[in-house]
Amino acid sequence: MWIYIVVGILLIIIIYALVTYNNFIKLKNMVQEAFSTMDVYLKKRWDLIPNIVETVKGYVKHEENTLKEIVELRGSSYDSMSLDEKVKANQAISKDINKIMLIAENYPDLKASSNFQDLSRELSKVEEDIANSRKYYNGTVEMFNNKVEMFPSNIFAKIFGYKSKSMFETENNERENVKVSF
Repeated sequence: MWIYIVVGILLIIIIYALVTYNNFIKLKNMVQEAFSTMDVYLKKRWDLIPNIVETVKGYVKHEENTLKEIVELRGSSYDSMSLDEKVKANQAISKDINKIMLIAENYPDLKASSNFQDLSRELSKVEEDIANSRKYYNGTVEMFNNKVEMFPSNIFAKIFGYKSKSMFETENNERENVKVSF
């Protein structure tokens, strides 16, 4: 009689472990797919930066340091970066893009340039796509992290070696209200 109870309990634990493991695989793949989607837009922005910098360089001679920072940051190969390196590099690029746009405000000729306007529109579209894909990525990371951290699946997460993943978050300065003056 005891043997049936023990075998039944072990069978339930084994079935739960298999189902949990498969859920971890499914969620891990969703996170990877979500990042891959976002990565397409991050790479598109990464490739757009040199065009913007070159356009701005033609009009702006005083802002060499800002442009130099962007060029140096962009100097490494995007494809060889790890996921975390891509996230950090793109957070830095977001700050630098804001600097470029602020610089452009001070140069009416630059703002009026059709090349700059086209690049600016394209960048706005890419930024919108990044924001949407970031929401999707963070949603899948949240589901994965819930599975990793909630009882009893957290026990199996430790056994299977799964750890929480980081969200793609905005920097504090990106959360501030944009100041517009006319």
